[in-house]
This record gives sequence, structure tokens and C-alpha cells, in this order.
Amino acid sequence: MSRFADALERLVAVIEARRGGDPQQSWSARLLADPPLAAKKLAEEALEAALEAVKGDADALAAESADLVYHWLVVLALAGVSLDDVAARLEAREGASGLAEKRGRTPV
Repeated sequence: MSRFADALERLVAVIEARRGGDPQQSWSARLLADPPLAAKKLAEEALEAALEAVKGDADALAAESADLVYHWLVVLALAGVSLDDVAARLEAREGASGLAEKRGRTPV
């Protein structure tokens, strides 16, 4: 397993361990108790990562990406979506043109 996959699995476990915890003692518990806050933080971190990508600062991009991944995992946990669920969606798209896949989606 890759270093990134190992880190994701450990982080998922930490987030799950914080579920139902004291929001005054744990940022994960606070986010898990407040889904709108978790979603807001995910959007905020995505924007920050995108801005660092445009600036070309690799270290800042790596740091913001770590924040983004953490908040994404919290939102997945809130929605009951596992990494295996996400992997299944990625696998289903393998070998397909990204443009064709995008055209085939139902408009939101």
C-alpha cells in the first residue's frame, strides 16, 4: 500500500474515533457535530489549495492539500461514504474519456 493510502486509512480511523467526542476538545468532533461547518471548511480548504496551485508554491500546496484531504474525509464520514465507495466510482471511470464521462452526467 502506498504511503498516501496508509495515511488516509489512519486519518479515517482517527476521525471515526472522534465521532461523538467532545467538540470542545477535538476539532474532528466539532466538525462531525456541525455538518454545515464541515462543508464550509471543505470548500475553504479547496479554494486555498487551488490558490496555492496557481501561485506555484509546492510546499504551501502540499500543506493546503493535507488540510483539504482531512476536511474531505470528515465530510465523507458525515455522509456515510467510505473510501471504498469513492474507489468504486474511480474504478468505474477507468479507461473512459473524462470529457465523455462528464457529458454523460445528469445535470445538477
